[in-house]
Amino acid sequence: MQDRRCGERVVMQRSWIVPAVGLLVFGSCFSCQHANAQRYEKTPESLTTPEHVESEIGALEFDDGLPDQETLDKVYDHIDFMHAQRAFSDALQGVSIHAVRKGLADIGVKDNEVVVFSKLMDAHSLFLTANADTVYVIGGFDLTKGPLVIESPPQVLGTVQDAWFRWVIDVGLPGPDRGEGGKYLIVPPDYDGPLPEGEFNIAHCKTNHGVWFARAFLENNNDPKPAVDRIKKFTKIYHYEPGGVGTSIAEFLSGKAPLGRLDSPPPTVFHEGSGKFMNTIPPNDWTYFEMLNEVVQQEPATSLDPELMGPIAAIGIVKGKPFAPDARMKRIMTEALKVANAASRSLFMNPRDPAWYYYSESDPDSKWQNMLFDTGYEFETPIPMITKNGVKPFPTTGYRKLDARRAFFYGVTGITPAMAMRLTGIGSTYLWTMVDVNGDYFDGAKTYKVTLPKGIPAEKFWSFTLYDTMTRSMLQTPQQYPRAGSQSFPSPAAEANADGSTTIYFGPSQPSGVKRGNWIQTMPGKSFIPALRLYSPLQPFFDKTWRPTEIELVD
Repeated sequence: MQDRRCGERVVMQRSWIVPAVGLLVFGSCFSCQHANAQRYEKTPESLTTPEHVESEIGALEFDDGLPDQETLDKVYDHIDFMHAQRAFSDALQGVSIHAVRKGLADIGVKDNEVVVFSKLMDAHSLFLTANADTVYVIGGFDLTKGPLVIESPPQVLGTVQDAWFRWVIDVGLPGPDRGEGGKYLIVPPDYDGPLPEGEFNIAHCKTNHGVWFARAFLENNNDPKPAVDRIKKFTKIYHYEPGGVGTSIAEFLSGKAPLGRLDSPPPTVFHEGSGKFMNTIPPNDWTYFEMLNEVVQQEPATSLDPELMGPIAAIGIVKGKPFAPDARMKRIMTEALKVANAASRSLFMNPRDPAWYYYSESDPDSKWQNMLFDTGYEFETPIPMITKNGVKPFPTTGYRKLDARRAFFYGVTGITPAMAMRLTGIGSTYLWTMVDVNGDYFDGAKTYKVTLPKGIPAEKFWSFTLYDTMTRSMLQTPQQYPRAGSQSFPSPAAEANADGSTTIYFGPSQPSGVKRGNWIQTMPGKSFIPALRLYSPLQPFFDKTWRPTEIELVD
């Protein structure tokens, strides 16, 4: 046979009979070898997989790119391990919200009911970085029966979070009612019924469940009772009546809404929270996956981004299906939990990103941190600057800062723009540190001190709180309220030094010559995290002309 390209004879190499095509013949020309020149060109080294590969998961064997059975076992174990890790690192916030609702249920607080800490929250409650300075009002909510009304009391600072810990809307001072009290209508996903024309601040929620909470300030910095009375008088939780208040007769006459009842809503159920033990912290043992499955089953399949739901589904947690991992998967997932928890704890307790440290630009050795100034409340773009001409936003980065999100939700409850803003006189801001000026973790058997210079930039009040490094909740000591600050309740107010500065001591016993209000007790054998809060912060904090000293060891 001749090659039509050059007229040379070719040698028959192979032939196949292909159905519906016929006999296919392949040959090569000995003289010009057109076919062989392309067919046997060397494969680029960058595309090859060696026969033997040493890796972190062991030796991997490939025969001409084909993995043997032992390699397949190692690789698939590793893939499942990675999916299980992501189900912890990227979904922890959902289990955290679920843990709050479970903790409330354990003390008898059902969804759409309210718990009030009339004598403040103390160290009895396992609650991520809560404070002992304000009156908390907290409630889980259930939207499966339709939109829910939350009537917010005046003079509170609060927010609504969905089941995956995403911000829904702020209430109170940072919200549309601006602290005057207001009505909020929380609308469930896929709701297609009528909504009111006015009367309510409407917010659409992507999940059926979630948590709302608010904090109220003490009267004259020493009395919680007026705030508690306001909360109980004005707070109301009830299901929305379509066509009722907020709907005009014109809407009814146009056929856009029914004519609803104008009945008074049922009384809101209040519970007392002060002094009660509750565990609202997400677990890091096998029950984590069980709780994650409960969240997935309760919420719409589309309530979480598909990329985030992917690893969850890959380990067998799928909406509408039983969660029943076999022995192999349970072993892998249990090991993944250990590593995922260790990684999350490490990111929170000793972060490596210099951008998380508040004073890092001027002082790389400073230990005070708050990642939200770098990441914003969505863990993507830094907090906008506030200038004389208004808000100056930073350009969107286009990527999620995953380590920051993971660390934040490991240690903190609640996320809102009000926690991540440079606006003076509204909201609150925070700094915390895990180590002293020398970079050493805090030892509860030793005594430390920190000094706040004169002119502490807090319009309402300031405080220090100590947290247990293990639980990230308030440190349990005989003091019960591990705090010190400008308020005189529930412990005496801190007293200033002669030069106007204020020094706070952390130690197992009250130092000689130090006033009770300037000392927070620690416990030998137990480490702790000091956190500084400024309520209604002022400009010197944001422009960094005022800053606390680093925490130093006294003895």
